[in-house]
Amino acid sequence: MTGEFAAATAVESLGGGAWRSVIDTSWSAPNGPNGGYLAAIVLRALVAELDDAARPARSITCHYLRPPAAGEVRIEVVEERAGRSVTVLSARLFEPAHPDRLCVVALAAFGVDREGAADYAATAPDVPPADEVDVAVPPEQAPPMVHKFEVRPAIGPRPFSGADEAVTGGWIRLAEAHPVDAPALAMYADAWLPAPFTRIVAPVAAPTIDLTVHFRAPAVAATLAADTPLLAVFRSTTSAEGFFEEDGEIWSPDGVLLAHSRQLALLVGAGR
Repeated sequence: MTGEFAAATAVESLGGGAWRSVIDTSWSAPNGPNGGYLAAIVLRALVAELDDAARPARSITCHYLRPPAAGEVRIEVVEERAGRSVTVLSARLFEPAHPDRLCVVALAAFGVDREGAADYAATAPDVPPADEVDVAVPPEQAPPMVHKFEVRPAIGPRPFSGADEAVTGGWIRLAEAHPVDAPALAMYADAWLPAPFTRIVAPVAAPTIDLTVHFRAPAVAATLAADTPLLAVFRSTTSAEGFFEEDGEIWSPDGVLLAHSRQLALLVGAGR
């Protein structure tokens, strides 16, 4: 793979389950590297360490201890269990110059396709096709990572409108075409404006505490063209004591659920 996102999330083997990457500050949010971006780097290391195309990523959970500084990071991957159908790996991302500065701890599951006892699915939100929705042009002062995406809002109230619900979404894709792989889906899961921003009237900090992504249709995702826009929707039902939860869905244009996500994040500042 080539392109900005591939380069910004690339990993290099150091042997013995260790991998090297470099944090690119152009993928930063206001409080440091975006959580989805860090999850994508970790996933690159996990996928490379496993090296088994028959076992695509099924889930990853990342806990964010502190934001890494720009520059080199080290990811240490451990195989926790390899079963007949599911392999579980853990990963720890830290700054090699400061080995005691652990930044991300992750646990991920990879599994073969199985014959299910039942097949059922929800339906995608009913929105106009991507080519009928205008592209939102971000302000110049927006965080650097915002400029890495083409976004077409189609769901929920306007940001900072003091609305009665925390729901937002629309069509999204990387501005530079990239395959719809697990790292890209992890990035999309944390790339949209936080859902509570529709309820408040001014920007505030919303750093991620933990992020879980479930990859629901790896085979379908692999067939999509690299420039395919995906439909994303994010909702939050509760914000209390400075923390909010957000649930996300990422759909293919023809209505296949590609990923679920859930995160816990802070919501702090004078946004009222």
